[in-house]
Amino acid sequence: MVIPRPQGGRPSTVRPVERRRCGRPSTLRTVALPPTYSAASGRAAGLTRGRLRGPSYVRLSHDLVVRLDDAIDVRERLRLLATVLPSDAAWSHLSAAHLLGAHVDPPRRPHVALTPRRVLPQRADLVVHGRRLAAADVVEHDGLRVTSGAQTFLDLAAVLPPAELVAVGDALLAARHLTAESLQERLLRAERVRGVIRARTCAPLLTDKAMSRPESLLRYWLVASDLPDPVPQVPVRDRWGREVAHGDLGYETWRLLLEYEGRQHAETGRFGSDIERYSLMAADGYLVLRFAQRQLNPGTVVDRTGRALSSRGWRPTAR
Repeated sequence: MVIPRPQGGRPSTVRPVERRRCGRPSTLRTVALPPTYSAASGRAAGLTRGRLRGPSYVRLSHDLVVRLDDAIDVRERLRLLATVLPSDAAWSHLSAAHLLGAHVDPPRRPHVALTPRRVLPQRADLVVHGRRLAAADVVEHDGLRVTSGAQTFLDLAAVLPPAELVAVGDALLAARHLTAESLQERLLRAERVRGVIRARTCAPLLTDKAMSRPESLLRYWLVASDLPDPVPQVPVRDRWGREVAHGDLGYETWRLLLEYEGRQHAETGRFGSDIERYSLMAADGYLVLRFAQRQLNPGTVVDRTGRALSSRGWRPTAR
């Protein structure tokens, strides 16, 4: 069994249990171990199975143990897991999206892409995907091999609904891990790839102006409806033309703004600034629709926005 390379940090000193031979105590020996090692090498150094299962150690995979001298975040965990993977491995799908800054939680079992083999290695602690990736489809980010923004978007098109896919694409654009050009180039090479139709349909809807996942969802639901397409980050100007605020989404023609209120808006300092901002919007003739998590569903968003637009003079176009 291959022992992973040390990843830095202080060596662990292990004192095996003293054993007696022929009535005489044996000499205690001190064994230095790297911060990460295989379970077998840890036991060979004197760490019992019970100690390896204790709170001072965590088993990242069936053959990889790490000592918890310091807290391990998602990136550090993936960096340690990479030491037992083939050199062509790249973190992919939701794992890649999280690493690249999309508003998604890291999956419980990390996703990794490997070049197809006759027998593709499988691990109970990982989700392994066979992918023939070009050089442009893999990037190094924060010391990790990760599928590029365009490749990640294409991979997720096969498993995410359109609204969530747009939210991921918006975040990758905003984080500068995706461009319209790189996405177009990747989709041109994606004939007969699972999810490519959805990816090509959603690609034109992406924007780097969305500030959060809920904003992206609101915009997608409205674009997919029969209502006019909203504009992200609408500037609000006073009578002298000065920008005094901006709305998450809106319609300047009908002076209607849509705002998503996350938990951060309940903070004392933020609450006061929100009051000021909404007062300025109302003073300049804007109607503001505010949505929170409870109203974050397509039926409520489309219905209330449609009614608000009608109250401001919008009429649906006859078909």
